[in-house]
Amino acid sequence: MRRPGSMRALEEFGRVRLSPSFFMRDFLHSEIAAFHGIPNIPDDPDLAIAAGTRLCESLLEPLRETFGTVSVRSGYRSEDVNGFGNRNRLNCAANEASRAGHIWDRRDAAGCMGATACIVIPWFADRYAETGDWRPLAWFVHDHLPYSRLCFFRKLAAFNIQWHERAARRIDSYAPPKGCLTRPGMPGFADEHAESYVGFPPFRG
Repeated sequence: MRRPGSMRALEEFGRVRLSPSFFMRDFLHSEIAAFHGIPNIPDDPDLAIAAGTRLCESLLEPLRETFGTVSVRSGYRSEDVNGFGNRNRLNCAANEASRAGHIWDRRDAAGCMGATACIVIPWFADRYAETGDWRPLAWFVHDHLPYSRLCFFRKLAAFNIQWHERAARRIDSYAPPKGCLTRPGMPGFADEHAESYVGFPPFRG
């Protein structure tokens, strides 16, 4: 597929269905792009579709089936949008670190594809507002889904979730308690953590 070069072509690209519940258009909105007038359009649509499909099918669909609504806060970013965000300190990592992450249409330095979305799960956001603890959802995802990286944020318990061909299986957070919750080699990494998410709905992956 060619890079969309017109509004009609971009509209058609947005209709591409990545999974039963998600379309490409769900991931194209960017406040940076909208406010600063930078087109958020992939140079390699086929790679963006392939990576986004794996993200949606492997991670977002099971979360939606389990918890209900999954709200996408940020998804795909073009290199122009992400680079602008990084240069202007708008919460974007450098392009080199974002390829196969938020930049779905570029492989990373190892030649792997991947895709990241920042999402909010309203069911858990309500619980987080009462407890202030993001870790139950982190451990739930860790125990049930083939994620690569998770990174949690303070507002609404939003978190980045990444699918990647070589899964890192690492969880970090900017919300207290900050830092790395788990990664391969850390104590408890391979344990079951069901006691951390008592009261969660049964997994429907």
